[in-house]
Amino acid sequence: MSSRRAFMRSGAMALFATGIAGGIPAFITRAAAAALPPATYKRNKVLVCIFQRGAMDGLMAVTPFTDMELKKARPTLFMDPTNGAGKLFDLDGQFGLHPGFASMQPFFADKRLAIAHGVGSPNNTRSHFDAQDYMESGTPFSKSTYSGWLNRAVGLMGHDASPFRAVSITGALPRSLYGNEEALAISNLQDFALQTKGNPMTANLTAGSFEELYEQTSNRLLNRAGKESFEAMKMLNPNDIKNYKPLAGVAYPNSPLGNSLKQIAMLIKMNIGLEVAFAENGGWDTHFNQGTLNGVFARNVRDFSDSIAAFWNDMSAYQDDVTLMTMTEFGRTVAQNGTGGTDHGRASCSFILGNAVQGGKVYHQIGSLAKDQLEDQRDLPVTTDFRSVFSGVANKHLGINNNGVLFPKWEGKSLELFRS
Repeated sequence: MSSRRAFMRSGAMALFATGIAGGIPAFITRAAAAALPPATYKRNKVLVCIFQRGAMDGLMAVTPFTDMELKKARPTLFMDPTNGAGKLFDLDGQFGLHPGFASMQPFFADKRLAIAHGVGSPNNTRSHFDAQDYMESGTPFSKSTYSGWLNRAVGLMGHDASPFRAVSITGALPRSLYGNEEALAISNLQDFALQTKGNPMTANLTAGSFEELYEQTSNRLLNRAGKESFEAMKMLNPNDIKNYKPLAGVAYPNSPLGNSLKQIAMLIKMNIGLEVAFAENGGWDTHFNQGTLNGVFARNVRDFSDSIAAFWNDMSAYQDDVTLMTMTEFGRTVAQNGTGGTDHGRASCSFILGNAVQGGKVYHQIGSLAKDQLEDQRDLPVTTDFRSVFSGVANKHLGINNNGVLFPKWEGKSLELFRS
């Protein structure tokens, strides 16, 4: 199968919900109903990546509670496992998991959830935009890298692929999936449609099929993207999407992340060839009123944890094939600021969930949090390059063993996160 270019490279094209009243436009429904049954694809491994945009406070998510220097630096934000109701989950006598992670904590206890701490970029930028760009391109000191690391991963898989091999449940393709390999950005499967950048599609919605719509359009960019998306659009059955029911007892939060992971679960269960999925989760830029048991951080953590737990439980029959990994562009300052929050810092943490993951462990090289041991006397130093985590997952879960292509000019060592 020939490689098709990503729909939205440098912001040129995306697949997303049109907001048309009544759900799926009639032409898509008719085209799907007339299409041949979708091809059956070999069941492959699936990597699900979640980007926590805004820079999650890793020291509050997974707290090294035995270090009293942290308690001094955070007089109103510090939490420990012995302070009564809503206390931290003591993971190993050194690190505690925020109580908002109650729905994910059992995965750590079952040794399916691993935590990599002190993770970040060797580039010390504290710009959200730059740090996210570097992390998603996988080249921390180059702004000119054309492709994203997940797109390169797709190119290294070495087998024919479905049009749904790489899907981001977002309104625009993330930097991670830029590149020459096929990738889709779909914000809502129920309203799967096309739109050019900044201009709603105004083609005839009464066309008898998507092929007719594609032939009618005079927009060359939309026409080209129509060719690329036709196969993908035919493979989705609108009724299957509309009538999807999670596994009994599973309830996804009605939140952007909950809805994104629910749609990823749909695609996995449809067996249409998904191998790399991407979702994002915002609101982690906690400069003000961060809170402990309550507040913006706790709300974000509960939604994050409950969404992942719902997804994982919904994947009951597929868990052996799925690994979920999280990332965030950088962490927060060790000391709280004057407005009850934390500012842009350096290292944070990443969560890796899977049946083959060597979980129940915090992977770290974190030392003392005394001021003179911190980066610039304020930040948790980066002791694990994010590429060590990403490559460790890609190598073992996706069977990719070419780190030179996956992360150009990097000569570091992959983190061993999986059981042999």
